[in-house]
Amino acid sequence: MRNRSKNSPDTSKETSDGVKPVDETKIKNVVVTAKRSPYAVLALFILVIHGIWAVHHYQFENLPEPLSADQVGKRGFSEESAMKHVKALTQLGPHPVGSDALELGLQYVLEEAEKIKTTAHWEVDVDVDLFHASSGANILVSGLFKGKTLVYSDLKHVVLRISPKYTSEEVDSAILVSSHIDTVFSAEGAGDCSSCVAVMLELARGISQWAHGFKNSVIFLFNTGEEEGLNGAHSFITQHPWSSSIHMAIDLEAMGIGGASAIFQAGPNPWAIENYALVAKYPSGQILAQDLFTSGVIKSATDFQVYKEVAGLSGLDFAYADNTAVYHTKNDKLKLLKPGSLQHLGENMLAFLLHTASSSQLTKMASNDKSQHDPAIYFDILGTYMVVFRQSLANMLYNSVIMQSMMIWGTSVMMGGSTSAISLALSFFSILLMWIFSLSFSIGVAFILPFISSSPVPFISNPWLVGGLFLSPAFLGALTGQHIGYLLLQKYIFKKMENLSLSLSLSHVVKQNWAKLEAERWLYKSGLLQWLILLVVGHYFKVGSSYFALVWLVSPAFAYGLLEATLSPNRAPKALKTITLIFGLFIPFLISGGMFVRLAGTVVGMGVRFDRNPGGNPEWLGSLLLAVYISAVVCLSLVYLLSYIHISGAKKFIAIGSFIVFGLSLTSVISGIIPPFTEDISRAVNVVHVVDTSANKEPSSYISLFSTTPGKLTKEIEHIGEGFECGREKVIDFVTFTASYSCWTEGNSVNGWSKSDIPTLNVENDNSTTDERLTQVTIDTKESTRWSLAINTNKIEDFRLKDGENGEELIQTGTKSSADGWHIIQYSGGKNASRRFGLTLYWGKNGTQVENDENELLLKLRTDVDRLTPKVKRVLEKLPSWCSLFGKSTSPHTLAFISNLRVNF
Repeated sequence: MRNRSKNSPDTSKETSDGVKPVDETKIKNVVVTAKRSPYAVLALFILVIHGIWAVHHYQFENLPEPLSADQVGKRGFSEESAMKHVKALTQLGPHPVGSDALELGLQYVLEEAEKIKTTAHWEVDVDVDLFHASSGANILVSGLFKGKTLVYSDLKHVVLRISPKYTSEEVDSAILVSSHIDTVFSAEGAGDCSSCVAVMLELARGISQWAHGFKNSVIFLFNTGEEEGLNGAHSFITQHPWSSSIHMAIDLEAMGIGGASAIFQAGPNPWAIENYALVAKYPSGQILAQDLFTSGVIKSATDFQVYKEVAGLSGLDFAYADNTAVYHTKNDKLKLLKPGSLQHLGENMLAFLLHTASSSQLTKMASNDKSQHDPAIYFDILGTYMVVFRQSLANMLYNSVIMQSMMIWGTSVMMGGSTSAISLALSFFSILLMWIFSLSFSIGVAFILPFISSSPVPFISNPWLVGGLFLSPAFLGALTGQHIGYLLLQKYIFKKMENLSLSLSLSHVVKQNWAKLEAERWLYKSGLLQWLILLVVGHYFKVGSSYFALVWLVSPAFAYGLLEATLSPNRAPKALKTITLIFGLFIPFLISGGMFVRLAGTVVGMGVRFDRNPGGNPEWLGSLLLAVYISAVVCLSLVYLLSYIHISGAKKFIAIGSFIVFGLSLTSVISGIIPPFTEDISRAVNVVHVVDTSANKEPSSYISLFSTTPGKLTKEIEHIGEGFECGREKVIDFVTFTASYSCWTEGNSVNGWSKSDIPTLNVENDNSTTDERLTQVTIDTKESTRWSLAINTNKIEDFRLKDGENGEELIQTGTKSSADGWHIIQYSGGKNASRRFGLTLYWGKNGTQVENDENELLLKLRTDVDRLTPKVKRVLEKLPSWCSLFGKSTSPHTLAFISNLRVNF
């Protein structure tokens, strides 16, 4: 036993709050300095900014060199050869379903397929089929298609099957590679999806020289009707005889133009993504994109949904996603297609198809039900390596890390007593303050933009403005909030040290510095707590991208434990080491830094088409969502770096620099130096000649101009003239959406159409009994083969639709979903599609009552005609260069007829 002097303090005893005072004899001569070089902090910031930029550039912009046919030979992939196909298809201009241009596109693809057949290896069979699909109904229950039935007719596809000769087994087991030839009416489709078709044609040429060694055949589907609601994929998978042999589906898509084509959906069976990761030369894919897509945050759909839901297939879904602002506009054009884009996708796909088509495991994939419930988690590192692991392994990792983290935190609080518990609470409070201030500052900018800028989304043409407009305020807010938390922590720790003054003979300055350094460490550890909470939540809901939280928790925690932590209670605190931050954040930024930038660019691009119901959202909402995303990235990724600032002299420099960047960005927006839109990155608008007979009077004819891009159309109308008025007084129900804000003009709008073009809804029969009511309606769409019909499901319990020309039943009775009280039929077909239909309505019990609001509608019909009336043609000629027509499956063409049938018909 060690003897103690009667006058020496007993440091073995704990204070009443559970804190064991340190040994005075060991620390009384220690000098504690709480200061960090501002240059070191500035260097860290520069390192982080340049590091993120380098990661993004290498991961998403570092494309392979395009290769010529001579360089790759007969068996390789040549972008130079593929680009010839892109040029041929884009020269046709827009080629939507039902157009002459689409017929020419089909003929071109068919001729190229026949060439592949004649040049194939002599031991390879190549079958080419121009498939004319029968009419059908596509009923999908999730995503964009809830409450809808998609009906199609007169669709044609080119189908190419490559298999080894002299065997039959390989023909019974196939891999499907699919994309679409058709475009929307507003785009020539260089990216969406002539680039995909071109890649498939060049792949098929190369595969035809390899397939003699295959154990599975490869089917290339060049479909039409995708842009009208995935109809091409549905018609093939439900009607074509080769579809029964397919065991895996690969879909090629684009939601931008060019760049690195990445996987954004995989599964449900993980076999495909696991094999892709093994052989792809430039692997690219993030499960984060899959999480966003399947959750509905990204409002879109691809043929892959049909292959999964209807056919029960697993596989991969690829997409080009550079420059998403040009999606479905005039700027989806050849000159914006980046060199190397096709080479990137082509080489990856060629390696993958050669590997999987030669595998004997393909036939087992569809029947392996256990794997369906153990999906893959995947992500690429710098577009060079791909990490793939199963959810079951992720569960073990997450459980282990969560349990160990909670044990460490719990032990730390128990050993530290109430002081540690309160310090932990204050550090968590600093996290809350950081989020509150960061969100407040950036959201505040989003609110004021519509009042000071010509557009509420002024950053569309120059996405780097986001850095000044939102990133700077978000960063300043995060720094401010965390600094307030730091001051509260410092004050509390200093007060506790003052209470221990009898035990510690330290100067006032030393105690202050001591408190500052302890507060800094608590702020660093609060970042660990933040990511631990996210990991727990993500793991509970089985979010695939929860690996982000794992990496951002484990790596900084390991660096701290290795370089900073000590078990000795008798220590004077020191400033956190710079190497701790660099070592701890290297892997997290390597894995996620590029994706943060990529996703920001995607969100910016989506601002062009954000307002799906024009005028239906506040003008600031799109900017607000972007501001929230930027603030979230700042608070999540910079929490560790921010903790290093508070004891340095860099706070003022960083704050002033951020204010300057913000001020310059704001000035450029207010002054108009940087326009919100340009000729190559345009505002999305629609110019529609509307003939409205919904009032059951003489047709009302006018030209409507509206935009899915947030903001008023004042500047555009000043440029066009033509007597347009703008406002919210004229709300237009286009059946598939509503334009709450638009511009319109009625002058000279009677030409270009006639009353014989107006569709009709005629009640042929209406029978009622005590138990049921049945109404038969005939629909004549006249010239239109593209129309949308909304049925009031508050009145109608069920319905069926027949082709009025041949009696074919298109939609059978049965359970149908609805959205907002309506079920919508979207019909599209080729030139020979039917134009007369019979609709049978089965009323619900509440619908049999005769007493109804006389203005309540039973049916709403819109028919589209791809025709330019004189007035529309004149408006389009005067349309500003910074505007582009925008098309999607729900958009009207340039001439639309609107009619309805009331409940009290």
